[in-house]
Amino acid sequence: MATVIIEKLSAEAVDKLGIRNWPLWEKEVSRFPNVYDETEQCLFLEGEVIIETDHGQFFIKPGDFVTFENGLDCIWDIRKDVKKHYNFL
Repeated sequence: MATVIIEKLSAEAVDKLGIRNWPLWEKEVSRFPNVYDETEQCLFLEGEVIIETDHGQFFIKPGDFVTFENGLDCIWDIRKDVKKHYNFL
């Protein structure tokens, strides 16, 4: 059962993983379905999002390090414009 994992990383962990060198993704307020065909890790810099899944809702805000697991079927409900670094595993 694929899910969403939300963590807080220290500045040292962000540096060690090289997250600031990952590509950036930006999206305006919107609502859309998404199915993950690979695992994505991302660090949210701006915005607020509610991810709706069959297993509940996940609230994401700036500073959250999020893993979207392979196979996750969800709806993105972007409440405030998003800017994030992302990487696919």
